[in-house]
Amino acid sequence: MLVEVALPVPIQHTFTYRASTPILPGIRVHVRFGGRRLTGWVLGPADESKEFKNLRDVEAILETEPSIPTDVLQLARWIADYYLAPLGVVLRTALPAVLSGAVHPEQPLRKRKLIRLLRDLPSLTERDQVFGRAQRQRELYELLENLGGSTEVTHVTTQLGFGHAIIKGLADRGLVTIEEETVSRDPFVAMKPAPVTPVTLTPAQSAALELLKAAANRTHSRIPDSTFPVSQPIQADAPPPFLLHGVTGSGKTLVYIELLREVLRQGRGAIVLVPEIALTPQTVARFRSHFGDRVAVLHSALSDGERYDAWRALHQGEKSIAIGARSAIFAPIRSLGAIVVDEEHESSYKQGEAPRYHAREVAVVRARLAGAVCLLGSATPSLESWHNAQRGKFRVLVLPERVEGRPLPPVQVIDLRNRGPGSVGESKRSLSPPLVAAIELRLERQEQVILLLNRRGYSTFVQCRECGEVWQCRQCNVSLTYHRSRRRLVCHYCFHEEAPPVICGKCGSADLSFKGVGTEQVEREVIESFPAARVSRMDVDTTSAKWSHHDILGKVERREIDILLGTQMIAKGLDFPNVTLVGVVNADVAMNLPDFRAAERTFQLLTQVAGRAGRGPRGGEVIIQSALPNHYAIKNAIEHDYISFAARELNERRTPAYPPHVRLANIVISGTEETFVQEAAEASAEWLRAALRGTREVELIGPAPCPIDRIRGRWRWHFLLRSARAAALGTACRQLSLRYELKPGRADLRLIIDRDPVTLL
Repeated sequence: MLVEVALPVPIQHTFTYRASTPILPGIRVHVRFGGRRLTGWVLGPADESKEFKNLRDVEAILETEPSIPTDVLQLARWIADYYLAPLGVVLRTALPAVLSGAVHPEQPLRKRKLIRLLRDLPSLTERDQVFGRAQRQRELYELLENLGGSTEVTHVTTQLGFGHAIIKGLADRGLVTIEEETVSRDPFVAMKPAPVTPVTLTPAQSAALELLKAAANRTHSRIPDSTFPVSQPIQADAPPPFLLHGVTGSGKTLVYIELLREVLRQGRGAIVLVPEIALTPQTVARFRSHFGDRVAVLHSALSDGERYDAWRALHQGEKSIAIGARSAIFAPIRSLGAIVVDEEHESSYKQGEAPRYHAREVAVVRARLAGAVCLLGSATPSLESWHNAQRGKFRVLVLPERVEGRPLPPVQVIDLRNRGPGSVGESKRSLSPPLVAAIELRLERQEQVILLLNRRGYSTFVQCRECGEVWQCRQCNVSLTYHRSRRRLVCHYCFHEEAPPVICGKCGSADLSFKGVGTEQVEREVIESFPAARVSRMDVDTTSAKWSHHDILGKVERREIDILLGTQMIAKGLDFPNVTLVGVVNADVAMNLPDFRAAERTFQLLTQVAGRAGRGPRGGEVIIQSALPNHYAIKNAIEHDYISFAARELNERRTPAYPPHVRLANIVISGTEETFVQEAAEASAEWLRAALRGTREVELIGPAPCPIDRIRGRWRWHFLLRSARAAALGTACRQLSLRYELKPGRADLRLIIDRDPVTLL
C-alpha cells in the first residue's frame, strides 16, 4: 500500500512512500529523503489512483502505537495551514526531541536494577540448613529483610560491600530475584508541594466556576480512535472559549484548580499553560498539592530525557494534567477536558521560529477539536481576546475584587521630567528619594520589596563624548550593552561579546560615557544604599542555570531575600504575601518602541507588577517612576482601570487600522547583502500586488527596512499584509508561500511569513 508521510523539511509538501503493511496515522517511520535517513509521520493512505515515479519503501516502522494522537494530528494540520508551515516541521515541534529525530540516539527511560526477596525463611534452623557456611549470603539476606524486602543492586554492591557472586548465589538458591524497574526522570518529584489551606470561594469565583462546570459537563469528546481518517474534521461539542478577567490577587488560580478537579472527576485530562519558566515552580507546587503525581511538567528548561518521561507518562495515561510553557499545548492528554491559558496576554506564547504559532490561538482550536473547555485568564487581557469577548465569540467571567476583600494597592507616580538629584539619568541615581524612603520603611518593618526595570545589563550603550560614536554590534544594527559583572559589551540579539573600550577607535578620545541604566546598575545602587538588606537580581543573566528560577523564588518565599530586583519575569503570577512595596524604576522603557503594541505592553507590565504588592494582610503600595506620567497607559495602570485603557487603545488602533480590528501578516525578506535584500523585497511585494489585483480585501503596505534592519549578519526588509478577513489574508499568504519563488542567490535570501505577529521589530 501507499502511505502519505510528513517529513521535518522546510518545504510545504508531504511525500508518498510504499509500505508492506498498513500503518496507522501518527506512527513514526524511517524513510530516505535526499540521501538522508529521516524520521517522518504517517498521515494515512495515499491516493493510489495517481502515478508516482521512483517510489521508495518505508525503511522501518518505529512504534506500534501512534506517538501523535488523533486530535494533535488534526491540530497540526490546522497549524500548518494557518501559519503556513510544513506539516512535518509542526509535528516535530509537537513531540519531544528524542521522538522527532532531533536528538540521537533516542534516550530510553532510565532503568535501575533491584534485588528483591522471593522466599521467607522464618526459623533459624531453616536458615542454618539453607546457608550453611555461606555467611555472607546470609548477611545479605537478612539485610534485605531489614530494608523491607528489596533495594537497588548498586546500593548492595557499592554501599553495603557485597559482591555480585554473593547476589548470584542467593539468586541460584531461589531466595532473591533481580528485576529492572523504570525510573521516571521527574525533577519536580522532590519539590515540596504547597500546603493546602481551606478557602471559601468568593461569590464571583463561585459564579464563574458554576458556568465552567456546566460547560465541562455538557462537553463530550467525540474523538474516535486512531483509525479515524484525519483528513476529515473532528466533530465535537465544545463551548465558546471563556475569558476570565480577574484583577491581580482575585483568585484566578483557585478557579483553575476547581475546574480541573471537575474535569478529573469525569475521567478526563487537562493542560495548563504558563508564559514563563519562572512561574512553573510555584504553579507546579500549587497544582501538585491538590492533584499529587497526576501532574506532569513540560518546558524547555528540562533535559531531553526529563521531557520525554513526562510526555510518555501523559501518553500512556499515567498522568492526566500537563503544565508548561507554549509547547505543552501539544501534550498527549487522553480525553482532554480543559485547557487553561494563564496570563493569556503574554507575548511569550508566540513562537519566534517556524512554525510561528500562538499558543493561545492553538489552545482555542484544540479545545474545539477535543470538545473541551478553554479558559483564558488574565488581569490585563490581550486586546484580541477582549475584542472577541465584546463581539460574543468569547464568554467573559469577571473577578472584580481581590480575595478576602483586600484592596488593590495605591499607586504613586514620580515624575522624572524634573531631573533633579535622585532622578534617573547619567550620573544620577536610579531610585528617587520617595522610593528610597519607602524601601527603608519596608526594611524596618521586615517586609519585602520588588523592584522592576525591564532592561538588563549595567549600561545600555557606550558613547564617545568627543565625537558621539556609539559602540554597535558587528552583526546587528543595535548598540552593545555593557555588563559590568563580566566586564564585557554584549549584543542581546546575536550574543556577540567584546571587551569594553578604553579609547574611541574613531577619534582617539578617552572621554567615554557609559549611558543608560540596566538591572546590574540598579542592583549596585540598591546594595550601596541598603547595605544590610539581602538583595537578589532576577534576569536572563542570573537565571541561566537549570533551577535558578526556583532557587531565587524559593528564597523570596522563605523571606531570605529582602529586595528582589528584576526584569519582566518578576512582574506576573508570583504570590508573596510579605511583599508590601513594588517600585518601577523606569516605566517608559518600552513605551516609545516603533511597535503598535507598545502602549498595551506598558500598561500590562505596570498593572501586573503592581499586582505583586498587597497580596497579604499587611497591604501594599506601588511607586512608579516615569517621564510620561500623563500617558493614558500609565494613568490607567495607576487606577487599575483595564476597561478604560482597552476602550482608548481600541480607538487608537482604528486609524490606521491595527489588530484586533484587522488581521496582519508580516512578510520579512532577509539576506547577507543589503542591496539584494531590498531588491528581493520590492520584487516579492510587486509580485503579490499583481496577484492581489482585483481584490480590495487585502492591503499591502511597504516594503521598507525592518525597525532593526540587521540581525546576526542578515539584512532585513519587510512589508505588511492587512485585511479585515482572516480567510482573505490566509489566501494571500498562501499564494506568496506556494506560488512565488524566491531565488536565494549569493545573498542567501529567505522569506518568512509571520501571521498574527506580536511585534513588528
